[in-house]
Amino acid sequence: MAMKVETVILGPDTDQYKGKGQPVTNIRHISDVSKRMEALGFDGVTTPEAGHDPFLPIPLIAEHTERISIGTNVAIAFPRSPMVTAQIAWDLQQLSGGRFRLGLGTQVKAHVARRYATPWTSAPGPRMREYLECMRAMFDTFAGKEPRYYEGEHYNFSMMNPFFNPGPIDFAPPEILIAAVNTYMAGLAGELCDGLRLHPISTFDFTHKCVMPAVAKGAEKAGRKASDVDMVGAPFLCLAKDEASLRAAMEDQKQHIAFYASTPTYHSVLEHHGWMDTAAELHGMTRQGKWDELHKCISDDMLDEWAIVSTWDDFPDKCRARCEGIFDTVLLDLPPDARADEDFVRSTIAALKNG
Repeated sequence: MAMKVETVILGPDTDQYKGKGQPVTNIRHISDVSKRMEALGFDGVTTPEAGHDPFLPIPLIAEHTERISIGTNVAIAFPRSPMVTAQIAWDLQQLSGGRFRLGLGTQVKAHVARRYATPWTSAPGPRMREYLECMRAMFDTFAGKEPRYYEGEHYNFSMMNPFFNPGPIDFAPPEILIAAVNTYMAGLAGELCDGLRLHPISTFDFTHKCVMPAVAKGAEKAGRKASDVDMVGAPFLCLAKDEASLRAAMEDQKQHIAFYASTPTYHSVLEHHGWMDTAAELHGMTRQGKWDELHKCISDDMLDEWAIVSTWDDFPDKCRARCEGIFDTVLLDLPPDARADEDFVRSTIAALKNG
């Protein structure tokens, strides 16, 4: 089965997952990188919110590409009002020629309240439902002559006049995708969204047994099919040019996995596999600031549940075997040496896209 293939620009590296900070980002390079990703055959590029604003690079990417989709992966919703997000998404859809995909996520309470300095007013699921419904009403208002207002428990959109209405654009409203790990958000994606950006902490087994049924149930509630929802997977990748280099790649990915597995919000995945002792240990280590030791808690067997472990030669076959029947789109966050080898990247993309 053919899959669409995306990648990420400005994604975090291993040092960032170890708590050692990140290098200064020079967005002037983004135009060159995005042109190269398009030329190599990727169907889309995404920008994360991992210390930098995810919307800022998108005009540069749109200006210097012609074909690929461009999406946030993901923008954190609650620190931004629905109107703030709707306006920038609307403008980016016009600027990109209809190629923008709005990816949204909730983050967790501590980060929203303490890092973003934004009130955490309720459970994230029901609030995200209203956020999506309110934003859809705003899109309809932008596109039409008369406002379509929205009143909910958390969001109230009841004022718009022609001066502030951006007006219709030349394209359909941007697609909306939400990030999900747990089943409520997966169901919400099935019901209200164009796609689901699966968090990489979701193992292949958890995705198949828990996430996919929730998406299907949500889609049925809305009178549509699960296949109407683009399932975007971003599996952890342990890639090396040869077997001798594979161990180092595995340890790098263990650090990435452990960083996310330490977060209680994601412990449903670990509970599914019977790994709650590890979950507690990881959370305790982060509270002690032992960021660079987290990888020691992830065994090789656990790694295999989360990641595709492969040499370059075997990767297309292994990726297809793990992802087919689960993902419609796969996001490849390739390690620097693999990303730099254009022949490898081009042939891998072609193999995945052509089935």
